[in-house]
Formats: sequence, C-alpha cells, structure tokens
Amino acid sequence: MSATSGSVVLPRTKLFGSNICKSNHRIPTLFVGRSCSYTRSLKSVSCHLSEGLRDHNKSSSTEIVVSCSSSSDKGSSLVGRLHHCGPIEKRNTVGQTFCSAGVSTYSGAQIDSDSHAIEEKIGVLLLNLGGPETLDDVQPFLFNLFADPDIIRLPRLFQFLRQPLAKLISVFRAPKSKEGYAAIGGGSPLRKITDEQAHALKMALEAKNMPVNVYVGMRYWYPFTEEAIQQIKKDKITRLVVLPLYPQFSISTTGSSIGVLQRIFREDAYLSELPVSIINSWYQREGYIKSMADLIEEEFKSFLKPEEVMILFSAHGVPVSYVEDAGDPYKDQMEECIYLIMQELKARGITNEHTLCYQSRVGPIQWLKPYTDEVLVELGQKGVKSLLAVPVSFVSEHIETLEEIDMEYKHLALESGIENWGRVPALGCTSTFIMDLADAVIEALPLATAISTSRSASKAVDHDPMQKIIKMFFGSILAVFLLLSPQMVQAFRNPLF
Repeated sequence: MSATSGSVVLPRTKLFGSNICKSNHRIPTLFVGRSCSYTRSLKSVSCHLSEGLRDHNKSSSTEIVVSCSSSSDKGSSLVGRLHHCGPIEKRNTVGQTFCSAGVSTYSGAQIDSDSHAIEEKIGVLLLNLGGPETLDDVQPFLFNLFADPDIIRLPRLFQFLRQPLAKLISVFRAPKSKEGYAAIGGGSPLRKITDEQAHALKMALEAKNMPVNVYVGMRYWYPFTEEAIQQIKKDKITRLVVLPLYPQFSISTTGSSIGVLQRIFREDAYLSELPVSIINSWYQREGYIKSMADLIEEEFKSFLKPEEVMILFSAHGVPVSYVEDAGDPYKDQMEECIYLIMQELKARGITNEHTLCYQSRVGPIQWLKPYTDEVLVELGQKGVKSLLAVPVSFVSEHIETLEEIDMEYKHLALESGIENWGRVPALGCTSTFIMDLADAVIEALPLATAISTSRSASKAVDHDPMQKIIKMFFGSILAVFLLLSPQMVQAFRNPLF
C-alpha cells in the first residue's frame, strides 16, 4: 500500500443489503487509494484503504437502517453503521466503495494491532465456492450448487420445486462435469489452495504482530461454511473478519455466502453478539492491482514480441438479470477493475490492447457479454496472433482455469488462427497478494460490530393448506412443461463446473 492516500466522497449510490434490499436512504460512497489506483442480489460492500491515512480525528459516521427481503428471508431487518474518513488531500479517484447493512465495514482508522492481539481472540473467515475433490463428489456438489436460491432464482410460487430441480440438473450435468474434473486430475484443487492461502495469511498477520485463527468456509462442499462457523464458536473467537476470496462482489458468490452467515448468526445467541466485519469486495486495493500487473508483466516475457500481445481478461459471467433486475454491481466492478489494472500496466510502459469477456455461461437465459468463446473466434478472424489470457475473477486455480481456459479456450484460440497463446496464473499464495489481504484484515478489524437482527423475524408462510395445494398443483404442471422443453434439457447437459 502506498504511504500517501487521497479520499473523496463520490456521487451518492443506493445501498443494498445481503438480500434484495429496499432502502429509503441514499448513502455517500467513498473511495480511498493512491492517485487513480487503487461474486445473491445486493450491492457491493468494499472499503479500500491505504496505510498512511491522515486526519483520523476528522472522521465521521452516518447511521443507516435498511430493511432487507428476499425470496428466502422476508422479515429480517439489519442495522449497520457507515464510517468514512474526513477530508484528506484530494487526488484523482476512480472507483466506489459500498458499505453493507448488518455489519460495519472498515474505514481509515489506524489501529494498534498489538492491543487487539492482547485483548481479544481474533478470527478470520475465508469464504470460497468449494469444489468436488473426487469424481464421486461431482454430482452431490452440483446438487448443493443448484439448490442455492441465489444460483437458481425461482418465483415464490415455485420454491417447493427447488430441490427436485437441483436434483434433476445435477444428474444431467454430472457426466459431462466429471469429464472436466477427470481432465485436471480427478478433482478440484480449490480446497488445497485455499488452505494454503489461509496458512499464508495467518503467517502474514502474525508477522504484523496480530495472532489470529484463520478458518476456511466453502459454500457448496467441505469444509462447509456452517462447519467453519461452529469451529469459530467452539474456539470462542471474540472478533471476526470475514474475507470472501472473490475480488469483485456478486449476488451469486459473496452475496450467497453472506446470506448463509446472516442466517446462522441470526439463529444463535452467541454469534448474534459477536463483532463481525465483512470485506465484501477488494478488487480496487492497490496490492491486488499491483499483484495482477506483476503476473501479466512476467507472462509477457514468454512472448517473442510482447508489444503485439492482446490481453484477454476472462471473468466468470453472471446472468444479465442479476445486474439489471437485482442490482448486482459485479459488471461495474469488473470493468473498473480492468481499468485499474491497465492503468498500472501503462505506468510500467505496457500499452497493449486489451478486452474483457465473460465465461462459463449456462442455460437458455442471457448472460453478461461478450462471451469468451465468441471473442476468441472474432480475434482470430481479425488477425490477432498473440494472446494472453488473464483469469481476472479467480484467485485460485480450479476447473474454470485449468480446464475451461487452459484446454477448451486454448484449443479454440489456436483453431481460430491465434498462434501464440499464454495464460496468467491465478494469484494463489503470491506474497504481495497475501500481504495485501493481511492489510485488509487489519484495516477491517476496528469497526467490527454485532450483527443486529430480530430473532422473531420469520419469512412469511402460507397458512391456508388449500391455497398451498392449488399452488403446488399448477406449479408442478408448469414445471413439467419447462423441464421437458428441448432448450432446457440441452441447457442442463452443458457443463458449468
């Protein structure tokens, strides 16, 4: 992180909680970083800060109350506090920072990490997707994935179809997905890599005089988030920082994981009082941007003519409806992230052309465009001969980098006329990246607050049994037509993970 920072309050933006949130408040957003530098239905939460922040005595806070509702939780009410720094030397700023409802994100307050280490038992929870470790795990992993209401968003009338639908999709998809996992060694390396990142982060924080317990919680496979939280409770952690390993926020990644946390914390007396700070996105952090630029710069050395290389940023896609209807900030954050990386590269004298595209779409619905496979064909037709693929939304190697990019997309690129192919590795345990995550944890810790929810809140249910029977009857008829349509059957057969 740079020693000098600038801050500015940007135009006001809507606040979204970890479900589909409705708020009558407008919250000022904040970006803090060096000069021009620096994932389900809610706006991003992210606070980017540098180590040398000034004017702490001028910091201010604004309290907000947000009511949140979703198809899975209609009654919860979350209270959070947004902190932002006071006036600091104004710089060119690019980016936005959003604060979540329900927890405090961090501000520019400098902290004495030694005092926290002495007085409290600090925990850090890393959140990730998870992945099947053997071929036998593939079908149950897919079931867990598609049973997530933030992955397949059904109208309330058809909620009872979620698990049968997830079962059907997972059975259809399993054979093709197994082929993909078999091609990369018979399982996902995601858990092993995430465990290594957890250990590296623990060592980095201890080097900064902050002893911590670091936990790993996966959304769809072992160790599940629920298991990690139970261990946190068993260890009697007194203050917790939650760090999703997704740089950019999306409803389908960070949003889903935080929804699980809120549900568990709401139902447990001990956890509901535990001070928690959530870092919901960190794509604009200086350490992340520089780490990505370092990897790209290093990979350029493998090309005979680096100046002719086109940089292809490939990000995991999300349905367009998430962005347009649910307010998912993923697309905006991804575009901003690419801008920041390119600005860093230009500062190093690298001015190559670049493009952003989205991979891993599935089903008959529209996903964010342009699609990676279509872009590869177009670039080949335009005469591009050298291409460097950058998996920008992934910090660990897994099926989408090792099989989809390294095998499928590489083959398509070479077949389309691209002669020189390169791929930037995922960040993994890169030292600059891990050290920046450690800084993010230290910055987030001081403003951790208890998640305040109403334990009496519960989602609405239908008490009229006849109404429920009628809904299930007509819903089942509609579901049969949908599931047996040729487009849907073909969609289920296409690989995703």
